[in-house]
Amino acid sequence: MLRPMGRIDDIFSAARAEGRKLLMPFIVGGFPTPGSTGPLLRALAGAGAGIVEVGIPFSDPIADGPVIAQAMHQALERGATPASVFNEVAAVRAELSIGLVAMVSASIVGRMGGPDGFAERAASSGFDGLIVPDAPLEESERLRAACQASGLCLGLLVAPTTPPARADRIAAASSGFVYLLARTGITGDRGSVPDVAPRVARLRESTPLPIACGFGIARPEQVRQVVREGGADAAIVGSALVRRIADAAEQGRDVPGEAASLVHELGSGLA
Repeated sequence: MLRPMGRIDDIFSAARAEGRKLLMPFIVGGFPTPGSTGPLLRALAGAGAGIVEVGIPFSDPIADGPVIAQAMHQALERGATPASVFNEVAAVRAELSIGLVAMVSASIVGRMGGPDGFAERAASSGFDGLIVPDAPLEESERLRAACQASGLCLGLLVAPTTPPARADRIAAASSGFVYLLARTGITGDRGSVPDVAPRVARLRESTPLPIACGFGIARPEQVRQVVREGGADAAIVGSALVRRIADAAEQGRDVPGEAASLVHELGSGLA
């Protein structure tokens, strides 16, 4: 079995060798109901997702728009906890060859044994990496060391407002991939996606790591814009998928099937 960080590296390496781009959908752990995470992961893997981000529900989501914030609130109301999400992932990990990355608040990391304890628990549950959006570069050394010790990658965030020299330091501190924000503000579909090509090209000068681009990507043409025109290695899609999941649950439709349908549709933008 691959060590976790090896799985992320291998997924991106294989895609690059074959000239493929990746879709990285985001779901909220424990949403829409307890026990949903495993079936959703199976469905997304079957629909062509290369890596899936699983958000650990948090009462004050960082940079998340209303769709994801509401989903996290509902997941918490229905009993989701970091431990329950870990258990749901662990139950299906052996069935899946896709990469799994946990997106989690630094405060949750702190409450669950700090960087060392959280990273060890995440890895043992089957995660391959972490994204901690509110962990500043200057305070990430312990987190980076803990991820390395547990075999996890750590994707750090580069915003449109990040000065080039700081972006270089963030890229150097990342492992697995760099998370490039397509825009500032909060997540969610807001029409056109800014041209990310100059920023992708600039990052390429300082890091060999794959670049995953997210924030505001919701349609196949936007996926194509960031991975083909923009040159990113992967497109991250969050709010659009969480909205589809929420609507399907509310209307009594097949939640995993609806999620897979959207991911398959978005995947057409990778070509």
